[in-house]
Amino acid sequence: MFSIYFQGVALGAALILPLGPQNAFVMNQGVRRQYHLMTAGLCTLSDILLICAGIFGGSALLNQSPLLLNLVTWGGVAFLLWYGWGALRSAFSGNVALAADSAMQHSRWRIIATMMAVTWLNPHVYLDTFVVLGSLGGQLPAAARYWFALGSISASVIWFFGLALLAAWLSPLLRTRKAQRIINLLVGMVMWFIALKLAQQGIAGFN
Repeated sequence: MFSIYFQGVALGAALILPLGPQNAFVMNQGVRRQYHLMTAGLCTLSDILLICAGIFGGSALLNQSPLLLNLVTWGGVAFLLWYGWGALRSAFSGNVALAADSAMQHSRWRIIATMMAVTWLNPHVYLDTFVVLGSLGGQLPAAARYWFALGSISASVIWFFGLALLAAWLSPLLRTRKAQRIINLLVGMVMWFIALKLAQQGIAGFN
């Protein structure tokens, strides 16, 4: 069973490591040192729910409902475009350092709401957990599914908390004007790139 567990770890890590909305948000909160562990914890909890739902039957629901998949896709496109625009606007702002300091005043509930949107309105999360993990994990015997799910969950726990702590540790270097501009530019470009790819998938789904 340990081999199944490590397969879950390896696949979970491969899916979660690329820079996306969740990782960018956790990294930004770590750089700001504002509720970064809470953000990592909520991202991990969301992943646990999605991974378990995908492996233990949710993948069939998403695959059998084109309407639901389209709603998730276009909702995600709209959110990613909005989020990316905010990051790009901050990157090209003439006073990026002050913009970063003002962002520190965000309330805990605003951060929670943004984190929930970044996670649950991102169609890639459902594709990763429901389609990829769900399809592979769902083919395993019942007992092995738990080990596979536990491995995937372990990868999420290690990654999100590691990313939040590393970003907080490097915060003195990453909170400079130049670093903030580069981070915001990178985040904005990634968000828009993902939105474009999702829009292409959505258009292809209609054809």
